[in-house]
Amino acid sequence: MKALILCAGYATRLYPLTKDFPKHLLEIARKPMLNYAIEKLEQVSEIDKIYLVTNHKYFPLFENWLAKLNHKKEIKIIDDGTMADDIKLGAIGDMKFVIEKEKITDDLLVLAGDNLFQLNLVDFVRFFQKKGIAIAVYDVKRKDLVSKYSEVKLDKDEKVISFTEKPPNPETTFAAICMYLFPKDKLSLILKYVNDGNNPDQPGRYIQWLHKRDSVYGFVFSDKWYDIGDLNQYNQANAEYEQMLSKK
Repeated sequence: MKALILCAGYATRLYPLTKDFPKHLLEIARKPMLNYAIEKLEQVSEIDKIYLVTNHKYFPLFENWLAKLNHKKEIKIIDDGTMADDIKLGAIGDMKFVIEKEKITDDLLVLAGDNLFQLNLVDFVRFFQKKGIAIAVYDVKRKDLVSKYSEVKLDKDEKVISFTEKPPNPETTFAAICMYLFPKDKLSLILKYVNDGNNPDQPGRYIQWLHKRDSVYGFVFSDKWYDIGDLNQYNQANAEYEQMLSKK
């Protein structure tokens, strides 16, 4: 199994912090946000290599970060060649780019680099091994919050029966986060999605398209998850992690 961390966005909502610095390397409780994801991925024995895709502007900063990182698994940073938000490949476009460039033919765990979560990825992998294509689903508790994300409806077998990107009037409190597991024999669908001219940005759009063509299952978790989308969310996550560390 391979892992792919998406870090090619420009995080314009976090300016000026991210004007010349990637959001994923901003510090949470005195260490880069991305380090927490690496620690989670290293707990999964099936993963033998981690890819990280970023843009050309931030590529040197990620290389510097990796040179200082204490890690156990092989990590390779991929430059997608873009230099600005208006010409980016998009999250799904970056998935396609890395799959083709690195000739990935293994099961693939895809994760947004700004995901800050307490979820045990080993449990997510076990769910995937039992069910097939899997997405992580978080109960945000409030319907008004779901409209910022992707609304997911599941049947009694945990199969996705409805997926709506940024719904104006959500009916549930289940939101999909950018954490997916794809079997190796389903990776070609990512290429088909992009090659057919579909929107290559916002990874939820791909799941919205995919669940109508194949079985997709939702792994519902309740462990803490933080969406680092703007300055308020970043400051809140930083404060909460500092508090958690102080109790250890």
